[in-house]
Amino acid sequence: MRTILDARGYRAALEWIARRAEAFVIPLAALVVGMVLFSLFILAVGKSPVQLYQTMWRGGFGSWFSIQNSLSRGAPLLLAALCVALPARLGLVVIGGEGAIVLGGVAAAAIGVALNGAPSFLVILLMGVGGAAAGGIWIGVVGALRHYRAVNETISSLLMAYIAIALMNHLVEGPLRDPASLNKPSTQPLADIYRVGNIPGMEVHRGLVVGILACVFSWLLIEKTRWGFAARIAGGNVRAAQVQGLAVGPLIVGFTALAGGFAGLAGMLEVAAVQGSANGSLAAGYGYTGILVAFLARHNPLAIIPVAILLGGIDASGGLIQRRMDLPDATVLVLQGMLFIVILFSETFYGRFKLFNPDLWQRST
Repeated sequence: MRTILDARGYRAALEWIARRAEAFVIPLAALVVGMVLFSLFILAVGKSPVQLYQTMWRGGFGSWFSIQNSLSRGAPLLLAALCVALPARLGLVVIGGEGAIVLGGVAAAAIGVALNGAPSFLVILLMGVGGAAAGGIWIGVVGALRHYRAVNETISSLLMAYIAIALMNHLVEGPLRDPASLNKPSTQPLADIYRVGNIPGMEVHRGLVVGILACVFSWLLIEKTRWGFAARIAGGNVRAAQVQGLAVGPLIVGFTALAGGFAGLAGMLEVAAVQGSANGSLAAGYGYTGILVAFLARHNPLAIIPVAILLGGIDASGGLIQRRMDLPDATVLVLQGMLFIVILFSETFYGRFKLFNPDLWQRST
């Protein structure tokens, strides 16, 4: 009897590992394939892939300075990726986080300037709330359009991102422009007391901590609460969720608004921790890179943390690649594009391998 129990326990452990290994092995394989394809591209332009990856490692993680730079680049990606990952649990593909980021940054800058002279803690708090609210309303509208008017959320979020960038340019170059900003239009700079400082002992702003806490909160929300359970049910089968009496509409609007709030918070941190004012640099592409981070992490908020840092390191190495290998700074964008294409293609392999699907194993009689 004990032998039978041991065998069943061993098999149960194997099944547990197999079911979870798929979510790790396939993205890792996609990452390797993407890097191999990128190596062929580098060979085609007459450069050494080995030297490129060595330079990329050195620029992203080869020194304490590089690591801190990568962490700083990865901080906004944590929040931008959540803007994609949370709606994805409901089966939605929202790719317009860039719009929420720029509007969150503009809202935070406007609040910081308007409340100049108020206590720093209060102003920073209100800047965060204002930035999150701007992003949340913007992406929440996408969710509302999807549920109540059946508007495709992928198209609407992308189009609204372009509208948001245009609105940001109008505000920065018009009503909110600092007259002293001649060459590069921007809002009035924030006072130093309203800036978000660095983590003690590091040259990395506290936005990294905010992003990590947001990822942990999102995981707890999805995995440990009834709202997260309801979202997973709705994401698997909307009709089944409705039959069970779940309020699908509020779920969609609520999760998209929360996702946009995180992206808006990323914009606030870019203003309060990095740039000091709102300007055209807010549209730096973090929202689009966040799509790659979310898909590579399989929309798992905890997995977003290492993936965002990895992509942040790749982005941070662009300058060194340009100087050492005489390649354009946008070379890393080519790598990101290839990785994204391969990751999208790898989605077709989930559930096809017997190794990762214990239900297909031949059971002993």
